[in-house]
Amino acid sequence: LAIALIVIAPVLAQDVRVREHDPDWRAPADRASRANPLANHADLAAGGRKLFGQRCSSCHGDDGRGTAKAPDLTQPAVGVQSDGALFWKISGGNAHKGMPAFSFLPRAQRWQLVMHLRALADAAAPAPMSN
Repeated sequence: LAIALIVIAPVLAQDVRVREHDPDWRAPADRASRANPLANHADLAAGGRKLFGQRCSSCHGDDGRGTAKAPDLTQPAVGVQSDGALFWKISGGNAHKGMPAFSFLPRAQRWQLVMHLRALADAAAPAPMSN
């Protein structure tokens, strides 16, 4: 039993950890300044949720809170990024950190994923305190 615990414990501990964000992964200014052309179309956000489930949740988790494979997308480090920066990251990926490029998806779908990242961040944000 003791040997089994010694072997299993590190594996279980690995699954609990969430991969850290790459602080050096920044979009170029001209890409970060791009506005989401779908921002005023809230009805399209459901498509982003569906795409996230198909393409992103296996690494980032169903709720976007990260896994050992990929960082938590509900953290402020993600939420403070512009829509253009998120679009650039989704499109080009980060091969050094294991993030695949999703440039094969139509542009509209990548913008829908940005909308879903915003929804994840909003859902994770603490409720404002009332007086």
